[in-house]
Amino acid sequence: MNVVIPNNLQLATLIATPQVSGLQRLTSQLIGLNPPQTPSAVLTYTHGLIWSGPDQWLLIARQREGFSDLLELLSGEAAVSDQSHARAALCVSGPRAREVLAKGAMIDLHPKVFPIGATALTSFAHIGVQLWRGKDGADGPVYEMLVPRSMAGSFWAWFAASAVEFGCHVTLPRS
Repeated sequence: MNVVIPNNLQLATLIATPQVSGLQRLTSQLIGLNPPQTPSAVLTYTHGLIWSGPDQWLLIARQREGFSDLLELLSGEAAVSDQSHARAALCVSGPRAREVLAKGAMIDLHPKVFPIGATALTSFAHIGVQLWRGKDGADGPVYEMLVPRSMAGSFWAWFAASAVEFGCHVTLPRS
C-alpha cells in the first residue's frame, strides 16, 4: 500500500444556484470539465471537480500556477472560496487500500457500491472527510481524501494505526 501526501494541491469551494447556468459553460471552457450533478468526481491530470452537495463542488488544481486567476474568472458565475490552506490531502493506493479505509469508513467501499469516480462526505474516527475514488493505478485502487487541516494529526494517528498491519509506504512528493 502506498500513501502520497500532495504538496501543491489547490482547492476551492464553488457554490452556484441552478439559475446561474454559466458555471458549467465556464468550467468546460477553462478546465475541460462540467460540474457533476450527482455524488461523483470528474478528474483530469491537472484539475478536478468533486460534488460536495447540491449546487456545491470542490475545485481541485494540482498546481499553484494560475489558480488565483482561475478563481477570479469563476467568481462571476459562483460563490468561490479558496480552501487550499484549510484542508490536508491524502492519496491512498494499493491492493489493500480499501481494507485499511474500511476499518474506519462509515460507507461501503466495495467497488460495486463505490466505483471509480464516486465521492462521499463521510467520517473516519469521528473526523469529517471528503473521499473519492480515482482511476485504479498500477498497484490497485486509488482513493483520495481531504481532511480539515486542524484534524490532520488525529486523522493521521488513526490511519497509521489502521495501516500498519498492511505495510504502508508514505511518499512526500518533491516540491
